[in-house]
Parts: sequence; C-alpha cells; structure tokens
Amino acid sequence: MAYKSENIANILKRINTQYFLPAIQRQFVWDQEKIISLFDSILRGYPISSFLFWELEDKNKTRWDAYKFLDTGSDYEIRNDPANEAGVHQMTLILDGQQRLTSILIGLKGTYEKKQKYKRWSDSAAWTKQKLYIDLLKDPNPDPNEEPNLEEPDNSEIYYGLKFFDHDKPPSNSSGERWFKLGKILDFDNEDNFYKFREEEKDALPDGITKKQVSIFERNLERLYRAVWKDDVISYYTETDQNYDRVLDIFVRANEGGTKLSKSDLLLSMITSSWDGMNARDEIYDFVDRLNIELSRRNNFDKDFVMKSCLVLSDLPVAYKVQNFTQKNLNLIKKNWNSIKRAVEAGVNASNYYGVDGDNLTSTNALIPVCYYLFKHPEVKLTGESSFDVKNSRNVRNWLIASLLNGVFGGSSDSMLSSIRNVLQSHTENADFPISAINKVIEKAGRTAYFDDNAVADYLLNQYNGKQTFLALSILYRDYNWGAFKLDQDHIFPQSIFSKKNLSKYGLTDEQKNIYIDLKDSIANLELLSADENQEKHDKTLERWLATRDESFRVKHLIPDDPELWRIEKFPDFIQARENLIEKRLMALFK
Repeated sequence: MAYKSENIANILKRINTQYFLPAIQRQFVWDQEKIISLFDSILRGYPISSFLFWELEDKNKTRWDAYKFLDTGSDYEIRNDPANEAGVHQMTLILDGQQRLTSILIGLKGTYEKKQKYKRWSDSAAWTKQKLYIDLLKDPNPDPNEEPNLEEPDNSEIYYGLKFFDHDKPPSNSSGERWFKLGKILDFDNEDNFYKFREEEKDALPDGITKKQVSIFERNLERLYRAVWKDDVISYYTETDQNYDRVLDIFVRANEGGTKLSKSDLLLSMITSSWDGMNARDEIYDFVDRLNIELSRRNNFDKDFVMKSCLVLSDLPVAYKVQNFTQKNLNLIKKNWNSIKRAVEAGVNASNYYGVDGDNLTSTNALIPVCYYLFKHPEVKLTGESSFDVKNSRNVRNWLIASLLNGVFGGSSDSMLSSIRNVLQSHTENADFPISAINKVIEKAGRTAYFDDNAVADYLLNQYNGKQTFLALSILYRDYNWGAFKLDQDHIFPQSIFSKKNLSKYGLTDEQKNIYIDLKDSIANLELLSADENQEKHDKTLERWLATRDESFRVKHLIPDDPELWRIEKFPDFIQARENLIEKRLMALFK
C-alpha cells in the first residue's frame, strides 16, 4: 500500500475515535518547547516526517490492548487511558508518530499542565493548565539585515510567535501583539466562514496599526488556516498485515531514529497479550508508581528494573533480552507475580530504611540480589527488631552500600547477578544473608564489596553533597531507621570559617588558606546530624560545640579525642586523624 497524505483537521477527527495507541508505545514525553517547535515547522511548511499506522481487522481489534491519545500534556508523566474498542470500525494503532500526533492534539484541542518555578511538585497550586496561542502580529520572516544567532542554528529558531498561556488567564493584546488561540482555527470548516472571520478580526485591530502589521496579521492567519485545513501535512503508510511478530519488528525499526524506547515498552505488549485475565501493563505501571511515590522515601525505578527483577527472581536467564520472554517464561513470571511484587517491595523498603533512595541508588542492579534473597526467604524481616533480624539486616545494609560505593555492578552486571544468584540458590537452608560467600564470587570477578586499602582511598574522595556522600557517611553509623529520620550532611568545622578573610584571623599563610579550603568539603570534615542538632550547632566552632556534647557523641561521630585537634589551627591534623578513624571503622565493619 502506498503512502497517503491528509490535512491535520481530518486526522484530528479520527484520534480517539478510530486512531489509538498500542501497548508497545511509550508514554508521551514531549515538553512545551518541542510542541512549539513542531507547530513552527508546520507553519513554515517544513516536512514533519512520515507516520506509520496499523489497521486491525475487526475480528482482531480486541486481541491487543489499545490506549487513548492524551489531550493533556504535563511536566509530570501522565498515563494514557485504555481505549474502548466497542463500535470502532477499522481500528488503527499508531506505530510511529505518537509524540507528533499527541502534540498536535494538545496544541489545537487540549491543554498542557505546567509547574510553576520554585513550587513543590506535590502542591496542587503549583500546576496551571495552559493553551497554545499564536501572536498574529509577529513577523515570521527573519530580517535579512539582522545578525544571525551564531550560538543557535537557524533551523532551530522559532519564527512564529507561539506561546503557551494559562487557560484561565488568556494573554492581553496590545498595539504590537494580537494573540489568537490556536485551536480556534478548527471552527472554520469552510473558506467562506474563515475569510468572513478574518475580515472581522482585521477590522477589530486597534487604531494606529501599520499597513505592514495588517499584512502580517492576514498572512499569519491565512497560513494557520491552510496548515490545518488545506495542506496535506500528515503523510502516512498503513500496514494491514495482522501478524503481530511482523508488526513488532516494523515498530522497532520505525522507532530506531525517534524518541528512544525502553525495552520494557516493547515487551509490555507481549506480556499484556499473554497474561489472560490480567492487564500486565497496568499491573507493572501501578507497581512502579507504588515503589516510587508510596513508600517511605522517594524512589526512581522504571519498568526495566521490575521486568529484569522478574527474570532474576523467577530463575530465568538474567540477560534482559526479548528472546528470554518466551511464552513459557511469561507464564512462569505471571505465576510468580504476587511473590515477585512482595519481594521487590520488601527490598525497596529495606533500602529506604537504610537511607538508599532515588537520589543515591546509583545501580538498581545492586538491589536485585537483596530482592532475590527476600523472594527465597519470605519469612525474613529486614526491618525487624529481633536479634537475628538486626544482625542480618546490618549485614545486608553494609553489603548493599559497599556494593554501591565500590561500583560492584558497573560494566558486565549480568554475569555478576548470575553469579550472586547461584550463591543465594545454594544457601536456602539458612535464613541469614550469606555476605561472605557473595563477597567471594565478587572478588573472583576482580571487584570488592568490602573495604580494602584501595576502596578506603576511593571512599575518602567523597565530597560534600556528592551523589554518594550520604551513603558513604551513613555506613559509619549503625542503628538508624534512615527512612524515618531526616538527616543533614554537616561540616564538623563550620563552612563559615573557610573564607580567606576569616582564615586570616588565625595567622595562616596564603598557601595554608588554600589547603584549608581544599579540605573543607572532604568527607573527613562531614558528619550526619538531625535537623534539630544541625540548627543547634549552626556556626559554633568545634570546641564550643563539643563542650555541649557527651563523650558518646564523639565516639558516634568519630571525633578524635585530642582537644588540640578541635582548634582550627590544627585543621589539617584533624582531617588526618579522622581519616584514620574512618578507615578503622570501615575495616571493623567489613572484617
């Protein structure tokens, strides 16, 4: 079948009535800037690439889950609603072009939810619904005498005056601006009505408008009308073959150059069609949402993590490849699904309990062995308070954090996961986490999940507010429920001291000042304090602060005993002494 071309207005009529999205499509990810860029290309007459449609025979339209197009974009991910195929004839699924068609629908008929700067994501008042407008008085033709913008290529500049405005607060017009809601152009399904409207709008322009502005106004409105109603902007090919494997292959090839697809987006369609009586896509999406926003800390897991966990926990091949999701394997995953969810959630809960969350979990693969261990030992409670629970949980915590800090799962993580799973499979009789046996297989791969001299040296390179610094500090402390307490990274010698002006008070040379400033943010000058403690300490010198603390505080935070080292004049010696104490504690933890 050859390519066909149609105008935007006709295509819009079929969206969510005949045109829907297959489960293999990822969610809408374009922002306002990309939507505006698309409409600017359309108005300039640029091609916007072809589209690929898949027309289902009526007998097959219920075989594959389909979803509606969004008519609302957002800075936050919005999920597509399931489509109702009842009464739909020639149901067509969009294999390539979802982002563009959704953007066109949002720009002409929908809205975009925009978050206001500096407001919290969870604050409903932070979000406003916005509509797309065009300034009909803006000249889209660049001034030939104007200097080109060398920092931005010409083809990436926006020529037309396109902008989103709050739905409840439409933009005000002036002598230099005439804002027109883009979607209003859909009201004119014949030329007579359009030209009548254009003349009425032209007559309503304010006094003092120039002839050139009138001409720009007419051209812009005419261009918008023709781009939506007259020009065949949408060029598409319709696939009619009903073989799903062929269509999946076409889909993969068609999307190789577009918005990158997660492998899970492709696999979800296969799973959805295989899990009779259960919508796998919704199950997995809901579970990912629960992991990310409903537990004690904010996490940042994706569908790939959940689906790879399904392979590992079901004792299937670890490699995250399409061929490993056979019908037989999918049936096994479905059978294990409730147990997989329980174990993965328990693993994530435990990691949050240890202070590991979306901000510092640098490898989700490092968490999968913990989930596998909990899958095999559903009776184990890593947040329990029995003597076994506390000791076992401490081993899991130390291993997990050391694995993250030492990059155990960098590079070929599949072979590492497989080796660790083999250890866990052979240690099912005892409920304790086999940290020594696991570390042996890690060591055979040339890595370490404990602290030797090299690992300690790397550990001491952590700096204030680094991605792993909280984890690095937390491993020095033993008995915190990290998920329940908010702890701050605090400078032991306060930051305010380390300006060259303040350091001059202590008779330091310029070279010494530079050394002090270089050491200020090192991990040996950092500790974890509760928000109340941090507020109470504020800018107190170390000497004044420690005078208010019990000796146990110094032990807990590894503060050297020698009071001479608490003076700023001895700061480099303090750093050296505390590094030695940190090394001793790390070695004691990982004997």
